[in-house]
Amino acid sequence: MYSPTILIEAVINGLLTGAIYALIALGLTLVYGVLHIINFAHGAILASAMFAVWGLKTLFGIDPYLSILVLATVFFCLGYGVQRLIIGPAAKGEDGNILLITLGISIFIENALLAGFGSDTRSINSDFAFSIVEAGPFLISSPRLVGFAGSLIVTALLWFIMSRTDAGKAIRAVAREKLGASLMGIDVGHVYALTFGLGCAALAVAAGLLMPTFYVNPRIGGAFVNIAFTIVVLGGMGSIPGAMIGGLLIGLVESLSGLLLGESLGQIGIFIIFILVLLLKPTGLFGAKA
Repeated sequence: MYSPTILIEAVINGLLTGAIYALIALGLTLVYGVLHIINFAHGAILASAMFAVWGLKTLFGIDPYLSILVLATVFFCLGYGVQRLIIGPAAKGEDGNILLITLGISIFIENALLAGFGSDTRSINSDFAFSIVEAGPFLISSPRLVGFAGSLIVTALLWFIMSRTDAGKAIRAVAREKLGASLMGIDVGHVYALTFGLGCAALAVAAGLLMPTFYVNPRIGGAFVNIAFTIVVLGGMGSIPGAMIGGLLIGLVESLSGLLLGESLGQIGIFIIFILVLLLKPTGLFGAKA
């Protein structure tokens, strides 16, 4: 039997970790909601963003949280350019082509990272990584609190962009009816590139929030994307609120499973949730039927 303090700490840690998972899933669900495809390069882009955070800290001493301001802009521009100049022209309007192209981009990025950095695991040395906040009998990791707050801010910002700006209205119009949006004068190619760029920017923010307490290697993106895909399915494909709520639930399940079953078996609960959602509610918590 575990004491209530240990159980509550597990719940808190699960929710804090789940917020970061949700941020990673946001880019995946945003791209799916508009382009209606799964971006196979998602994990590789996350790994490259984490290496960028590590490089800025190692070479220039830039704090990972400050690097977010630079890398979010850089990765937005890179994502916009990749979609506009590579994926869009090469896909020729075929969803199957987009899947193959993003898979090819993923393979290219992973092998480029392997060639440039090797397969060694790297991390950032920071005193802040071991900082804790005492809340009564509970000890909470400061970096996880920062990550939780950052994830909520980015989610709220994306929701505002999608709901209250002209760009967001254009994105929603293209997601609902591409041909109709095009006939109304919306540049569909620009909207696709804008969406892909926003997804990449979200990954850059997630990388900055992860690196103070995590490690990076060229293959690390795959582990996070497996969890992110489960979150997208749980929350509903294309749903931003669903991604956040799904991330919090998955983080909670992972934390409690790790406590009860052991850390090595902690992710069993995630895949049980994944299977149950597919069986009982394939559209997810907030997804709509096709």
